[in-house]
Amino acid sequence: MSRQILVTSALPYANGSIHLGHLVEYIQTDIWVRFQKIRGHDCRYMCADDTHGTAIMLRAEKEGITPEALIGRVWDEHTRDFAGFHIGFDHYYSTHSDENRELASKIYLRLKDAGLIEVKTIAQLYDPVKNLFLPDRFIKGECPKCGAADQYGDNCEVCGATYSPTELKNPVSAVSGATPVHKDSEHYFFKLGACEAFLREWTKSGALQDEAANKMQEWFASGLNNWDISRDAPYFGFEIPDAPGKYFYVWLDAPVGYMASFAKYAKDNGLDFDAWWGAESKTELVHFIGKDILYFHALFWPAMLKFSGHRLPTAVYAHGFLTVNGQKMSKSRGTFITAESYLAQKLNPEWLRYYYAAKLNGSMEDIDLNLDDFVARVNSDLVGKFINIASRTAGFIHKNFEGKLADGVANLELIGDFQAAAGTIAAHYEARDYAKALREIMALADRANQYVADEKPWELAKKPEAVYRLHEVCTVALNCFRLLTLYLKPVLPKLAGEVEAFLNIDPLAWDDSQSLFIRHRINAYNHLMTRIDPKAIEAMVEANKQNLEPTPAPAPARHAEAQAHAAQPAAAPVADTISIDDFAKIDLRIARIANAEHVEGADKLLRLTLDLGELGTRQVFAGIKSAYAPEALVGRMTVMVANLAPRKMKFGMSEGMVLAASGDAPGLFILSPDSGAQPGMKVK
Repeated sequence: MSRQILVTSALPYANGSIHLGHLVEYIQTDIWVRFQKIRGHDCRYMCADDTHGTAIMLRAEKEGITPEALIGRVWDEHTRDFAGFHIGFDHYYSTHSDENRELASKIYLRLKDAGLIEVKTIAQLYDPVKNLFLPDRFIKGECPKCGAADQYGDNCEVCGATYSPTELKNPVSAVSGATPVHKDSEHYFFKLGACEAFLREWTKSGALQDEAANKMQEWFASGLNNWDISRDAPYFGFEIPDAPGKYFYVWLDAPVGYMASFAKYAKDNGLDFDAWWGAESKTELVHFIGKDILYFHALFWPAMLKFSGHRLPTAVYAHGFLTVNGQKMSKSRGTFITAESYLAQKLNPEWLRYYYAAKLNGSMEDIDLNLDDFVARVNSDLVGKFINIASRTAGFIHKNFEGKLADGVANLELIGDFQAAAGTIAAHYEARDYAKALREIMALADRANQYVADEKPWELAKKPEAVYRLHEVCTVALNCFRLLTLYLKPVLPKLAGEVEAFLNIDPLAWDDSQSLFIRHRINAYNHLMTRIDPKAIEAMVEANKQNLEPTPAPAPARHAEAQAHAAQPAAAPVADTISIDDFAKIDLRIARIANAEHVEGADKLLRLTLDLGELGTRQVFAGIKSAYAPEALVGRMTVMVANLAPRKMKFGMSEGMVLAASGDAPGLFILSPDSGAQPGMKVK
């Protein structure tokens, strides 16, 4: 039975380039969409640039252009990069559109009519130089809880505390460097707390992964706060109806961009918008997002849709983050790699599509791009196994049989097993467990290669009496190759198209898995894929190491729309001088990270068990979760303050502090000693 499915990916923020971290999501989504289309379903893929907010306004001002000119240029760059990686949007739009303005206003007014909008006066920090109210991430100062310097206005990355920007000590505007002043402003709030009963039921409806649904229960336990949906002028965005000088916060109109993109597409293609977005719609609505924006998509968004009279998401699928060689992407290491720089090295985009697919399992786990493993796996699987089947057999068909396959196949059992695998592989694709799908496919490729190795067509070709057998063997091998191509087509669409041209067949659909490929004339075989040259990877890394100039805007986050309120921080001032006696009081020790793990309920913290040799072990809570996956830290040596007074936190006792470096360039880096250092050594 054919399904009607509307699919979206999170909207990339129009304040930076697409990088390899972003591509995890768009490749994951594109594979799923292509699979649905190959299955014969009516599946439409919508996306758009997220274009509003203070960060866009300030970047455009810094470049001396209008925000409209900036977002137009970035849209061109984004669509170029997505096309380079074969991301097949049915429509890619912009949130700065008439459709989005109309829909955002309509939803707001319906929420207002439902009694879910309240207005109240709040105190905010105001930049007296730039004459604007400062969002949380545009303010830096000292944490009001632990005193750590250079912290953002909403949370401390050292102790994990959250607070109001007005609580920050010695605040500084990250825009102008001025000391902000307190100023009252009237703001508009969406009463999310009033939607709690509905949201409790919806989050348990099966629309979320189990791990995401469990996370929701934590948020319910801590209480749902009403959501500030307004910002004061000057602001680049849509003005709120009947509220002059007040603008929709970017996170209100950004998800409405899914609807707006489809509205434009529906108008251009004669579709009924309400049939897809109306409250009674039978269409499936599937969102792919990063886990960092789960709160918005699993609470705010369904509540907005429900109480404005629209349909709810069928599923919200969250994925994890990308690390490179086990660590957060780093400009200094050359592993902060943009889509453009990958393609500039003439690296095949389908190599990356395959590698990501081999890592994705449908969960919210982070995945790692290990560059050595990337080279080895692609060369082994795609060239050594998949392409190898055709390269070893197709030539005999042309040389000996005028390019025509045999009238039958010699090994129906082998072909039958390949055909029977279609159901299992389809189930894995449906569940977004691409890693299992590819393991199944490569196991079949191994069997096909073993069949060719056993039959030795190169030996059969030397024996005139074996010509019939040669014909059948090569026909069996190319039947296997055709089925493997079909099963890999969602991941490798361009290569699949080249194989279809070589085999002289129509575009493969999933139902073709049950037919035989015989009595057919194929075209001459040309090599379909080259191996990755490790030197090209080295060149890409080196090229990105050299790209360290300061940028006018912050580096894109996993989902750049999640950093719509981020800004490049002002340079931290040098601290007041201290005496040698003051410094002597600090006991710095080498420590080995014996264990690292996530802290339940903490967005910034990791729990570290530090081995200090004869001094024993210490438990430390470190605000480095944004930079490191726990497994990447285990076994590493670092430096800690060993005589810091223990501090009781809600997650447990923290018995010290690890040292880390950060600055204007993106990244957070724990300090590590040279090789040879041993746990417990004193740092002098």
